[in-house]
Amino acid sequence: MRAMNPNSLMHRMGIEIVEASAQRLVATMPVEGNTQPYGLLHGGASVVLAETLGSIGAALHAGPGKAVVGLDINATHHRAARSGLVTGVATPISLGRTLACYEIVVTDDTGARTCTSRITCLIRDAAPGA
Repeated sequence: MRAMNPNSLMHRMGIEIVEASAQRLVATMPVEGNTQPYGLLHGGASVVLAETLGSIGAALHAGPGKAVVGLDINATHHRAARSGLVTGVATPISLGRTLACYEIVVTDDTGARTCTSRITCLIRDAAPGA
C-alpha cells in the first residue's frame, strides 16, 4: 500500500497493514508521533487508522475497475493510549454493490479497547483511465 503513494497519510502516521482481505483487516500504528498536547493518542489518529482500514476493505470488496470514497465515519473513544502501538481490526457490517460498511475496533498493547469506529464507503465505477 505504501508503494502506491509513499507520501500518503498512512505512511506519515506509521500505519502498517498486517492482514488484508475484504472480510478482515488488521493494522498497527504507533502512539508516539500521533499524540495530542497531553501526550495521549490523538482521537483523530484513531479515526485515520479506522478510515484507512475501512477504505482498503471496501476497495478489496469492490474489486478492479471500482473507486471507493468515504461517505460517513464516526468514532467513540473509550480510553487513552499513552505509548506503544495500537491495533485496528476491521470487519464488515454490510458489503453490497454500491455501499460497504465496516466496524473498526482499536485496542492498545494490553488488548484494551481504545476506540470503536464505523465507516460507510460508496462504491463507484472508476473514472476512465484511473
